[in-house]
Amino acid sequence: MNKIAVLFSGKGSNFAHIVKTLHKKECEVVFALTNNPEAGGIQIAQEHGIPYAVVEPKYFDSREDFDAVMVETLKRYSPELTVLAGFMRILTPVFTEQVKAINLHPSLLPRHKGLYAIEKSYEDEHDEGGVTVHYVSSELDGGEVILQKTLLKKSLSFEEYDQKIRAIEKEALVEAIVKVLRENKDAKIQR
Repeated sequence: MNKIAVLFSGKGSNFAHIVKTLHKKECEVVFALTNNPEAGGIQIAQEHGIPYAVVEPKYFDSREDFDAVMVETLKRYSPELTVLAGFMRILTPVFTEQVKAINLHPSLLPRHKGLYAIEKSYEDEHDEGGVTVHYVSSELDGGEVILQKTLLKKSLSFEEYDQKIRAIEKEALVEAIVKVLRENKDAKIQR
């Protein structure tokens, strides 16, 4: 069974959805990591017996030092894929060049990279917004797109738009994980 690791910073709702829909079905979540000791996702890891670690950036002199510890910690679990599910850190090449990872972003990239993407997307001139799952690269929200899901904004309040984005985020992330793992498997078979 394919092994994945999940990184999160907040409530862990995307992490919970991955565990509910994929864990021990399509793949096994072998490890979870957060940069936030208050993250709600910790409880999800505990409830499902998934090993986890809290690595706090404040204890490191640089982003590179922080990323090096994350990489070493991840390597202990040998995940084939690392999933950033609301992990709110900009990663350096120390991480991006050693770890195969995908990221969920709440806009149709390349529009609205970085923070406040939902708000920026809602307020822009386009008829639709959406979400993107992409490979993690050293450029912020700049890696190759795996898939996107769109959403028409017309007649939606911001609250409705935000809620719908968060719902399609979960679908998109699960679809992308399955797609990448199947592509990896196909590539191994062809070797």
